[in-house]
Amino acid sequence: MLARTLLPGLALALALSTAPAGAQTAPFNPEQRRAIEGIVKDYLLAHPELLQEVFAELEKRQGEAQRTAQADALQSERARLLDSSRDHIGGNPAGDVTLVEFTDYNCGFCKRALGDIKAMIKSDPKLKVVFKDFPVLGPGSVEAARVSAAARMQLKADRQFDFHTRLMETKGPVNGERALTLAKEMGLDMGRLQKDMDGADVKESIQTNVMLGDKLGLTGTPAFIVGDEVIFGAVGLEPLRKAVDNTRKCGKATC
Repeated sequence: MLARTLLPGLALALALSTAPAGAQTAPFNPEQRRAIEGIVKDYLLAHPELLQEVFAELEKRQGEAQRTAQADALQSERARLLDSSRDHIGGNPAGDVTLVEFTDYNCGFCKRALGDIKAMIKSDPKLKVVFKDFPVLGPGSVEAARVSAAARMQLKADRQFDFHTRLMETKGPVNGERALTLAKEMGLDMGRLQKDMDGADVKESIQTNVMLGDKLGLTGTPAFIVGDEVIFGAVGLEPLRKAVDNTRKCGKATC
């Protein structure tokens, strides 16, 4: 089926490639088109490996385009990526290297990566971690992100990490109700929390994170930003630690 959809375009390209430079090519009539498509079809059937080469080249170009778009976004949006005024933070608020994590409270891989983040914060007193709510796993995640963003407005830096950690470690599905229960357990002003949840600051913080994720081409969580690199998935402790060390050493995730 896929080969058939390519035939008309390939046939036309083949025919045009044989025309003299600068010549105006008249439209093909139906009979001519069928003849050309038949030639191309026969050729591809005789050399099917050409389709593999075509798709390999397409994937290569798409990958290059994605890397270019990510590099542009990392540069143009760097201030908003590193800004923690609307996000929970962990580690040293004045750290010399910032690790950004896009996260969803219902993401199993994010829960797995939390242990790595804890270990890095414990062993690296100069590391700052910014947790950006990126609720991609349904309405429950969106509700939890709204509560989380509003809670951040009442919490100091050390308690922000505590709230994020406890909500991330919640067993089972996480939604607004679960997040509100945690906020109450931590002694937050629930009236203010509800007001802040409905305010512009919470809405804009989540919208900004979603916009940043889209610009970076993020399709899931977790995703980490460190130095000049986007790291997808729960890659484990050592790759993240190495990227941080390299950023401290040379300003790039890979020196």
